[in-house]
Amino acid sequence: MEVLTRSLKAVALAASLMAGAAPAAFAQTTTQPAAQGPVPPSAAALKLNAKGYLETRGLNVLVFSNGSEDLFNDAKMSGVELIQHGVRTVTNGDVRLSPTPGQWDPMAKLIERKVDPVSGVITATLEFVGQDFRYTLRVEPRGQAFVLSVELDKPLPAALEGKAGLNLEVLPSAYFRKTFLADGKPGGFPLYPSGPMAAASGPDGRAEPLPLVTAGRFVLAPEDPTRRITIASTAGGPVSLYDGRNQAQNGWYVLRAPIPAGKTGRVVAWTVSANALPDWVRPPSIAHSQLGYAPSQNKVAIIERDPADPPKARASLLRVSETGAFTPVLTAPLGAWTPWLRYAYAPFDFSSVKTPGLYVVDYAGKRTAPFRIDPSLYDDAWHPTLDVYFPVAMDHMFVNEAYRVWHGDSHRDDALQAPLNHEHIDLYRQGPTTDTPFKPMEHIPGLNVGGWFDAGDFDIRTQTHYAVVRTLVDTWEQFRLTRDETSVDQKRRHVEIHVPDGTPDILQQIEHGTLQLLAQHKAVGHAIHGIVEPDVEQYTHLGDAVTKTDGLVYDAALGPDETKGGRSGVKDDRWAFTSKSTPLNYGSIAALAAASRALRGYRDALADDSLATAQRVWDEEHAHAPDLFHHGNTTGGDIVDEEFSAAVELLIATKDPKYAARIDELWPKVEARFIQNADLAARAVPFMPPAFKSRMEPAVRAYKAQSDKLATENPFGVPIAMGGWAGSGGVAEFGLTHWALHKAFPQIIDGEAVFRSLNYLYGTHPGSDISLVSAVGTVSKEVAYGNNRADFSFIAGGVVPGELIVKPDFPENKEDWPFFWGENEYVINVGASYIQLVNAAAALSKEKGR
Repeated sequence: MEVLTRSLKAVALAASLMAGAAPAAFAQTTTQPAAQGPVPPSAAALKLNAKGYLETRGLNVLVFSNGSEDLFNDAKMSGVELIQHGVRTVTNGDVRLSPTPGQWDPMAKLIERKVDPVSGVITATLEFVGQDFRYTLRVEPRGQAFVLSVELDKPLPAALEGKAGLNLEVLPSAYFRKTFLADGKPGGFPLYPSGPMAAASGPDGRAEPLPLVTAGRFVLAPEDPTRRITIASTAGGPVSLYDGRNQAQNGWYVLRAPIPAGKTGRVVAWTVSANALPDWVRPPSIAHSQLGYAPSQNKVAIIERDPADPPKARASLLRVSETGAFTPVLTAPLGAWTPWLRYAYAPFDFSSVKTPGLYVVDYAGKRTAPFRIDPSLYDDAWHPTLDVYFPVAMDHMFVNEAYRVWHGDSHRDDALQAPLNHEHIDLYRQGPTTDTPFKPMEHIPGLNVGGWFDAGDFDIRTQTHYAVVRTLVDTWEQFRLTRDETSVDQKRRHVEIHVPDGTPDILQQIEHGTLQLLAQHKAVGHAIHGIVEPDVEQYTHLGDAVTKTDGLVYDAALGPDETKGGRSGVKDDRWAFTSKSTPLNYGSIAALAAASRALRGYRDALADDSLATAQRVWDEEHAHAPDLFHHGNTTGGDIVDEEFSAAVELLIATKDPKYAARIDELWPKVEARFIQNADLAARAVPFMPPAFKSRMEPAVRAYKAQSDKLATENPFGVPIAMGGWAGSGGVAEFGLTHWALHKAFPQIIDGEAVFRSLNYLYGTHPGSDISLVSAVGTVSKEVAYGNNRADFSFIAGGVVPGELIVKPDFPENKEDWPFFWGENEYVINVGASYIQLVNAAAALSKEKGR
């Protein structure tokens, strides 16, 4: 998009010179009037489309097509939003209670959304619950502009006077290196936050940004026709421009006008005009694998085209020579064009080309980056994930890479017992009892070992951990990955990346996860939900995790600045949430049983302890009614799924027929949830009586029918998530399910979904062709939401969620703004799934090559 922007700037500059808009100094020396060039065509008026938003060529105006999420609240996808020339640059046009609200600041609840199909007016009625404040946000098209207004039936409550205002948030990265005019006065958007701040005040003691400038009329990026937006206040007073990044790195630029006290009716109104190039057409995207293809696999690129762009019938595959020559090796017709969401798609099949080499796809003069056809393509594609991403994610360790320290030995002071009846951030909750021998805010010893940072944040989430351990064990048992590039010393709590130590790295990662899971059972007698920061301030920490806490166990008897005997009076320790959950227990012991197999011969004592714990907890859970405490996604999955996983892993570990008997008993419920359990069921087949495979076959055939239907529902043949979190993890699991079923039922499942799923991760997805695996593929994610996200950087081998569908129809993945967690956040379990998926593809390509 940046190349397009520069070229459009050049065209605009040339047009302005032709039109006589020369610099003033030059105009003063010119005696002849400048010749008038052709007047550029005007954009068409905004019209309501069938999908419920306003549009004209190059511009979309969404009004509460997306709402705030209960889980993460402000995900920067709500209110009035602008998509200008294919880039979502403005969001959160709504009433807020502070100039630059953060993620957990209050948002109004949407009560009703109405669309008038005749006038095109869209209204949304919202309410701040418990604040006695209801309002209507109205968007009315006016030619190429629209009027955005706030309407009140009764005056603003006194408690919200001076707090409530109309906000419109502007994506900083879209306006970096650009200027603005405020009532004609020039200014520039700060590249780094440096605006004025008010001294901390109020009950929360939070310093608030002051306006950069206040005016009645703003023109954003007047120099750039692809980003120019004009906002003029027509009711309610002037508008102020703030820089929200002063308060939080993920803040945006904010335009804001306060709601006046004592007024009703239309209390604030802005006329907003976003420039739209009348002939703008989004360039095509050639979705393909940035890594490449094995010779034996199907090779299909998906051309994505703007409906306004006339379709071309053919595409070409070109081979790249040593001299840089591009030689056509295949020119072929595209498949049929199919509409999906807002674009049209057509496949370009070049499976017939099997000769190893470097290639590009060319469509309508646009070429992809070079990719490989190579029989050894997948041999090393998983290395960055195991070599770098997993070590960087290791909690309770000092992690070093050559000259770089990724983080110190973090959270040595874990953990305090969470308080009772407490609903916490990030879906953690403590019930009415601790279910442990410990009192609230009492230190629980033994938890400061093992585990990984869950995602772009730093908590240890047990449900994720046991999924990772089981996936790594399954990968080890299938593929025996003996790669050794990392030194892990658990006694010294020290990791060195790119330093072999004689032990397969995957076994050391299994050990690291197992240590945390086992520590929970030893400390409190059962699996716990996880260990998380005590407050939002620590939760939002960016930088080295070792600086989040002082590493010393909290002691209430000490003063706030006092330390003694390895303890301190600083109450910064993380909290452990411990309400007992039978599903969580089953999930945990499934991982411990699996780990016991992988650790045998490497850490025998740990293997024995893990298996004994798993068997003991299994027997205990079957001796009493299940504990069904449930909250969010931290207390285990469905109890049937979790018990089935424990039964399968214990059966494989022990061959004890009592676990096979329980699998048989559970089967009717498992079959009803076959999609969630298909891979586990397939793994159980070799350890069950032969009748089990026959009993399972109808479910496999039904799954194939569902999967075949899914393959036709979008152009990419994989499940694409439509919620607030993009779906690369689900796509990876889809491929792994097919791999497991292919091994058990090769006559039914051909395994092709393995390649489709992996290709999706590598760039064969909507919206762009970027690889969603950092540092894997020619063009990959380089700006992501890791624990280094404030650096606008990446962690090699991390896998991001990918293309998020901004409702109703816009695929988005920001490469210039890391803070969209639903698009850009690394999650540890997806990294584990990716390692297995690559090795499954390698095995399948060899199988098909025979």
